[in-house]
Amino acid sequence: MSILKPFKAVRPTADKVKDVACRPYDVLNTEEALAESAGNPVSFYHVIKPEINFPSDFDHYDEAVYKKGRENYEILKDNGILVKDDSERFYIYQLIMDGHKQTGIVGCCAIDDYFNNVIKKHELTRPDKEEDRKNHVRYGKINAEPVFFSYPHVNEIDAIVDRVKSESSPVYDITTVDGIQHTLWLVNSDSDNASIEQLFDNKVPSIYVADGHHRTAAGALVGKEFRDAANGTADNGARYNYFMAVVFPDNQLKIIDYNRVVKDLNGLSETDLLSKLEQSFSVEKMDGQFKPNALHTIGMYLSGSWYKLSAKDNTYDDNDPVGVLDVTILSKQVLEPLFNIVDLRTDKRIDFVGGIRGLGELEKRVNSGEMKVAFAMYPVSMQQLINISDADLIMPPKVTWFEPKLRSGMFIHELEN
Repeated sequence: MSILKPFKAVRPTADKVKDVACRPYDVLNTEEALAESAGNPVSFYHVIKPEINFPSDFDHYDEAVYKKGRENYEILKDNGILVKDDSERFYIYQLIMDGHKQTGIVGCCAIDDYFNNVIKKHELTRPDKEEDRKNHVRYGKINAEPVFFSYPHVNEIDAIVDRVKSESSPVYDITTVDGIQHTLWLVNSDSDNASIEQLFDNKVPSIYVADGHHRTAAGALVGKEFRDAANGTADNGARYNYFMAVVFPDNQLKIIDYNRVVKDLNGLSETDLLSKLEQSFSVEKMDGQFKPNALHTIGMYLSGSWYKLSAKDNTYDDNDPVGVLDVTILSKQVLEPLFNIVDLRTDKRIDFVGGIRGLGELEKRVNSGEMKVAFAMYPVSMQQLINISDADLIMPPKVTWFEPKLRSGMFIHELEN
């Protein structure tokens, strides 16, 4: 069973939360973070992307950058912008985007649940990105940003969450520039906090990484480094035994499409490509944009036209959790044999576009001449993600795109007691 613990969060004061809170570190580059934080010295970008405080040509992975992140965090605390809560508790975090609502619990997962595979993963991490996140934790001695987890929904947990929301006032209720509403409640009742912890221990056998594999690995691995250095134990109550997460019931999450664009046709003419595609797909030219609305259908944009590609039955295996994915069908039937794109992680001829940008972004990339062809994918379901994770399998790269994204800087977990 899984462990979820309450903690004393460090949080912005209510009058400063909108100025502090920012987007996660991995959804924007340094230049964008610099622009968004311009004129705002309390932006949490100064903590999670401290390279914005250095010249543009400075090495983003220099030790000085990580130390600067810690220094900026201490400044926010010293100036009373960030304040540590006086008692351990859980927090209820609700996000609303375009009418879609999801409500999670902010707490701390056990690093040993990561090592024992109670926390289920579905992606590989890149060593360079993982090391960067680990350095942020090592130097900052905080979990600055939560990881985004899911769990099989439990009615009793839902009931506690709903009651806290209905019976108490939120400490934060802000709408960010992207139109997403972020609301946070405190779980102040000792009995409610104890019940949440007990329900996870009794009724949640596994927790699933939705978004944040690098942050998850960093939180667990550096936590163990700290424990080993202190000759500590898993049950001594030290904060290094835990890392911060927001856990959402699986029936509330929304995965949107994660699409592909390819630079060239690998020497094929457009006529040749369409002919070869008919070996694995039923190919239908569409009158306008085509967004896949069912499993095993793929949209293709080529030379100003949209096509519907319907996978033939022999191109996938319904009994293979990875083989049944549309991204696997695309790789095995198109990207590898026709375009010679084998390693999606390293091949520079392919790029990935989150569905939040819409089909227009795919058309733009192709019409500009930057890319030759685009593929619009049907989103992976939460059940597919769970099936793959439970089978200890790995999804292909760039498959899941969760919206809405968590805001950073609304709560922080300190690793020093």
